[in-house]
Amino acid sequence: MRKGTAFRIVSGTVVAASIAFTGWMGTGPLRQAQETSLSIAPVRKGEFVAIIRCRGQIKAGRAARVYAPRVPNLRIAWMAPPGQIVEQGEPVIRFDSSSAQQELIQKRAALEQAQATLDQAIVEGRITAQRDESDLADSRLNVELAKLKTANNEFVSRLEAEQSQIDLAVAEQNLRMLEAEVALHVVSNESKVASRTRQRDYARADMELTIARLSQMEILAPLTGYAIYSTNRQSMQNPQPFRVGDSVSVGMNLAVIPDMTSLMIDVSVEETDRGRMTVGDNVRVRVDALPELVIEATLTGISPLAEFSFETFSRSFRAYAALDEHADPRLRPGMNGGMDIIIARIPDAITVPAQALFTRGGKPAVYLLEDGNFRAVDVQVLARNPDEVAIAGIPDDARVSLVDPLIQGGG
Repeated sequence: MRKGTAFRIVSGTVVAASIAFTGWMGTGPLRQAQETSLSIAPVRKGEFVAIIRCRGQIKAGRAARVYAPRVPNLRIAWMAPPGQIVEQGEPVIRFDSSSAQQELIQKRAALEQAQATLDQAIVEGRITAQRDESDLADSRLNVELAKLKTANNEFVSRLEAEQSQIDLAVAEQNLRMLEAEVALHVVSNESKVASRTRQRDYARADMELTIARLSQMEILAPLTGYAIYSTNRQSMQNPQPFRVGDSVSVGMNLAVIPDMTSLMIDVSVEETDRGRMTVGDNVRVRVDALPELVIEATLTGISPLAEFSFETFSRSFRAYAALDEHADPRLRPGMNGGMDIIIARIPDAITVPAQALFTRGGKPAVYLLEDGNFRAVDVQVLARNPDEVAIAGIPDDARVSLVDPLIQGGG
């Protein structure tokens, strides 16, 4: 038994040695192949800029909305082209004013008629007053004459004296009746003139209202910019932006004109990154539609409250960076883009691509290319970016592998 056991041990040792030798002989060509086929990148030494990368949209910090005026039965007759810049004070939308012009003619004619009626009432009142004044003068004269006839009663008979007294009473009664009639005429004339004046004022106010409505048939741009027309919600079957010929209700939001000097980028920031940034950090803004454009700006605001997304079931914050008012004129509100928030700068850092950092024994490591072979080296991570990592622990002239050379021969 002991001889058999010793024989098996010796046999196993020989077989294991043969397998190991064969494996070593096959590894040499594999590593040589890895050296020529694996992706390799040189490290970079210099300033490392640690960033937080986020996505968002270009927006306008200020904008002016265009609303339909308080005029009934509006219909759009002309609109400024959407892609054409509109200077402040220039027309943006014109409405059909033909019906309002016709209405103004009618209102002006009504005012002229009301004014003529008032003038007639004033003239009639003056004529009536002059006639009443003449009648009063005659009536007072009759009273005085009747009084004179009653003054010499001793020279006339008793019958004539009594007749004179009766005439005097009648004259005085006529005078009182005439005075009452004159007072009634005065009140009637004043009432008529007041009524005609109210009618004239109403006609004038009605005409001025029509003139004011005509002045609102042209909406002027409150600031310089591009008109972004709102969707016409009155057409439920095929809603689309307002266009020429559409009917407009009072107070409807027709368009918005963003202030192109107040452009900013509004991005979403992950909750885990919120505490790493502060207002005033430098940022770099890139726009998808203009990939060659890089805008240097400053972080101007961070929302105090988080927003919950039901799509990703996560919380995020909003961050804003105002763009230079002299930024590229090709920028438009609504363009998608990204913003890199610079949170730290590390001078003379050794930087490797993010693909070159691996985990080995629970520690970060890279594979250095030395003498045609790869050697795993544990490193210290100083800062991370989405596409590069700042590390310490390797020379600044090293070359690193972008794939793990120990996994299936780099494949």
